[in-house]
Amino acid sequence: MQVSSIDFNMGTDPVLQRGETTTSIGRIKPELYKQKSVDSEEKKEDVKTCGKLNFTLKYDYENELLLVTIVKALDLPAKDFTGTSDPYVKIYLLPDRKKKFQTRVHRKTLNPVFDETFQFPVAYDQLCNRKLHFSVYDFDRFSRHDMIGEVILDNFFEVSDLSREATVWKDIHCATTVSMASQRDTITDDVG
Repeated sequence: MQVSSIDFNMGTDPVLQRGETTTSIGRIKPELYKQKSVDSEEKKEDVKTCGKLNFTLKYDYENELLLVTIVKALDLPAKDFTGTSDPYVKIYLLPDRKKKFQTRVHRKTLNPVFDETFQFPVAYDQLCNRKLHFSVYDFDRFSRHDMIGEVILDNFFEVSDLSREATVWKDIHCATTVSMASQRDTITDDVG
């Protein structure tokens, strides 16, 4: 009995293409066995990144607070004609968009060190339903602030159980179009 591909031919010799050999198991098709790392790298190329954001997470069980420290950003793109940016970060604990925090603006740098801690009141058992949303902006005194990019952490527990401080590095995904919510927040901040 010869096995070729998927059909099983009883008592007949399979027709061989040039360079093929028959075995009792059949042919192996390498295209069916792509490595996961190659597949995931292809997906990452679809999203353009523009730097990295470093932050820490810890949960305060006694006071039911999520403590988020925005440490720094690295390799931000230049948004000003001087070849630098004036970056700051807004942070939300979604789905609640009413309570937001914002870091100080750091002038003329592509690698700002923020080192600012923010507290979000949230019950520990609700963390699985929440996402952290960081928006990185370039401050502009005379026009709308430019959105550089964003980071979304949608699963806290992939990082840590939050009983100890966890340090996280995430790629900043470049802003392609500024959402209406982001524009509204910027306009509101400028007025207020």
